[in-house]
Amino acid sequence: MFRLAAYPSYQVFIAVVMSMLAAGVLLPFWIRLLRFRSIGQQVRADGPQGHLVKQGTPTMGGVLILLVVAGTYVFLGDFGRLSLLALAATGACGLLGFIDDWAKVIHERSLGLTPRLKIAGQALVALSFGLLAVNWAGLSTDVTVPLTGLALDMSSLISVVEIRGYALLVPWLYLGLVFIIIVGTSNAVNLTDGLDGLAAGTVTIVMLAYAGIGFRQDRLEVALLAAAIAGACIGFLWYNSNPADIFMGDTGSLGLGAAIATLAIITKTELLLVLIGGIYVIETLSVILQVASFKLTGKRVFRMAPLHHHFEMKGWSETKVMVRFWIVTGTLAGAGFAMFFVESVRA
Repeated sequence: MFRLAAYPSYQVFIAVVMSMLAAGVLLPFWIRLLRFRSIGQQVRADGPQGHLVKQGTPTMGGVLILLVVAGTYVFLGDFGRLSLLALAATGACGLLGFIDDWAKVIHERSLGLTPRLKIAGQALVALSFGLLAVNWAGLSTDVTVPLTGLALDMSSLISVVEIRGYALLVPWLYLGLVFIIIVGTSNAVNLTDGLDGLAAGTVTIVMLAYAGIGFRQDRLEVALLAAAIAGACIGFLWYNSNPADIFMGDTGSLGLGAAIATLAIITKTELLLVLIGGIYVIETLSVILQVASFKLTGKRVFRMAPLHHHFEMKGWSETKVMVRFWIVTGTLAGAGFAMFFVESVRA
């Protein structure tokens, strides 16, 4: 284990650098292996026509991202129950994404698991995480309202279930919120992963914000986990920048989405996630609006959804869309961290 107990800020920096270098060094070997095994991306026929050239590009880069994150976190050795649960939920959603990616490769199509199966798997992860966080790690079911000093008590609907003599608290209302956050964020990051470098870049920015939040809360294990994810995504970006040599696949996007969600939950910034991860809210809303408008009126709001494809269809290059979405993400994440910081100072 590597420890600099007297210098926690150094440890956070080391986590970023270590995971970044590990990802950067290991990815070329992973890309060669994927090419040797003919594990490539299956591109949607109804997507932008310019994306057809990406057919066959190695995918499942998320496998290496998550392995690097886990390895860095274990090596640094600053464990906490809540951060371990966040890492486990990240891995579980990553595994679900891996099954989805593998199904696409085997069947040579752009669709893997059915939406129902995917949601069912994410629901199982979310409910397991919520129950363990409350019962094993002592997570509060209160939800903080940003900048108000108020906390919403979500323990009004609670049951006690005995399992082999152990009393298990089941906070139904809070579990519902955990379900919405994890399933929603995981799928939102998955929707955002449609352009080279877009998902990896936005996740990096959001994770740096959560590293700052964890550090500000004096919870080094949380800051280290977020920093390790940010570093791994930076290393991945070297090979995922346009034109990408590798994609993260659903393994990466579902896993990283779960990481963002669980970090928001364990840092008690559940509502602030709407701002910090605002880019994912915008992308998801664009899909909802597009589908609703077409079903109700037969007309489309955007040229193509999610939103990043709309700008592509307007003639923006992938790089321009990516960089501008990074800027929006940085602005929103920075604003969210600023709100958190102001609130922490008041406390």
